[in-house]
Amino acid sequence: MSESFKVSVLTKRADFLLANRGLRIARPGFVLLARPNGLGQVRYGITVTKKIGAAVVRNRMKRRFRALLREALPTAGLAGHDHVLIGREGGVERDFGKLREELAMALARAAEGKGDPPRKPRGERR
Repeated sequence: MSESFKVSVLTKRADFLLANRGLRIARPGFVLLARPNGLGQVRYGITVTKKIGAAVVRNRMKRRFRALLREALPTAGLAGHDHVLIGREGGVERDFGKLREELAMALARAAEGKGDPPRKPRGERR
């Protein structure tokens, strides 16, 4: 996709919850969620749980993700979609170049509509 888009940030919890119903692409450092937003603009959000580590670690991960998304979304982002990156355990130690490659592959898969299989509802896990 060679077009460039204005990218805005998701702030409302409801938008994050809606994105969770969309396409899910898991990578070693993060999970990408992508869902059409009906607004015609590219938006992104980042979430890192306390399981990942202390505030310093979580904030470092969020800064790295923010830099990746600002670089990739204007050219490779899906038009009219919300993109949410969820930090995973090894994401903060991963090489930045490796994360960049993984995000490019995840965005390409999302553009093709190829997500990972849906997760089982919480009650059925074992």
